[in-house]
Amino acid sequence: MEDLTKETLSRIKADEIRFLQMQFTDILGVVKTLTVPLNRFESALSEGVVFDGSSVAGYAQIEESDMRAVPDLTTYSVLPDTSDSMKSARFICKIYTPKGERFAGDPRYVLEKLVEKVQKKHMDFYVGPEFEFFIFKKDQNGNPTNNPSDYAGYFDNTPMDPASEIRQEILSILYSMGYRPEAAHHEVAYGQQEIDLRYDKALIMADRVAMLKNIIKNVAIRHGLYATFMPKPINGVNGSGMHVHQSIMASDESENLFYEKGVKYEISDLGMHYLGGLLKNIQGASAIMASWVNSYKRLIPGYEAPVYISWANKNRTALVRVPAGEGMRKRMELRCPDSAGNPYLQFSAMLAMGLDGIEHKITPPDPVEKDIFHMTPEERQQEGIASMPESLGEALHHFRNSRIMKETFGDHIFENFITVKQREWDSFRSFVTEWEVKRYLPML
Repeated sequence: MEDLTKETLSRIKADEIRFLQMQFTDILGVVKTLTVPLNRFESALSEGVVFDGSSVAGYAQIEESDMRAVPDLTTYSVLPDTSDSMKSARFICKIYTPKGERFAGDPRYVLEKLVEKVQKKHMDFYVGPEFEFFIFKKDQNGNPTNNPSDYAGYFDNTPMDPASEIRQEILSILYSMGYRPEAAHHEVAYGQQEIDLRYDKALIMADRVAMLKNIIKNVAIRHGLYATFMPKPINGVNGSGMHVHQSIMASDESENLFYEKGVKYEISDLGMHYLGGLLKNIQGASAIMASWVNSYKRLIPGYEAPVYISWANKNRTALVRVPAGEGMRKRMELRCPDSAGNPYLQFSAMLAMGLDGIEHKITPPDPVEKDIFHMTPEERQQEGIASMPESLGEALHHFRNSRIMKETFGDHIFENFITVKQREWDSFRSFVTEWEVKRYLPML
């Protein structure tokens, strides 16, 4: 560790870094940052930085609030949008209690433990997210609106359009940071964009998603616009999701353990059991995948978002899709998560559900290649197709009763997540909306 600290300090000096951004996420997925000046670099790297955990969502219910953020030195990255006297580098931090123990409420720690469990079996969990978001105009006072920054459509690209410039700038920054962006394009709705990152190990990808959110917002601000990950910011149009492609590889990356040539669907037994675990446990994990009141305005029929629990090879109305691909390209795409969630908790829940399927040899039902949205309730019942939760309140009900979720997140995160989200749901369901006033006041 001492040698790595010295090596990191040498890199910092060579890169002429003036500030360190020490980052971690709260339980909701919001990135928190502690800024360290030049004179404190060595102590920050070797000892970490103390902060008040009582002010961080999901960290508060502990005996002592003094937390310590210790940088994971392998996450060192120069921030490309800083220079000269403001040149900065970023570390993702591990959170410790005053007793020097890893903090059970750190979302990253949950994913670390699950990944280590898989690695002990000589496997690694890989994910590749498709990251959707909206770019909106600001009003004359600089406040965000939900007026789209552009009026382009799916895959449109107008060179003079600010959205096109923003996508290209984001890709350039990601490439300079070694994040291996795959592509960027305009999505279906006005002002809606998508950035795709090349698949990688889950912990690395969660770190990158947390950073990607900051990059997107900062680039939009530089263009005088506002980027949001709100799942459904505009009534009547498609919302923003984060489809996550996932697979389990051999540790030496020599084999995709989801693939088996010559068998039905070319999915191995391990892959089929993983799929079975996803489908069996997804209702309990919905509050993690889609963790906001607004998330469930996206998850309704008719807007290309998955509502019914099924899988398919080609059918894009299914919850889980297994796209065409052989060998290392075999993967499963979970379509219900959104980009507003906490990636550490989302990836943890996915892996935990899949591992439950593998451990208990859960067999999934047959794929459904018909358009589920146009099936009658009776037809869906005959096919054994259940529904996803229709609200955050319903999702929390399933989450509370999920053995897998409680075991995965531990008492601290499990209970704090329920507390924070129940308050959100209670606040929403007690609020009288303009829709209700307009609809009911004249008639009741």
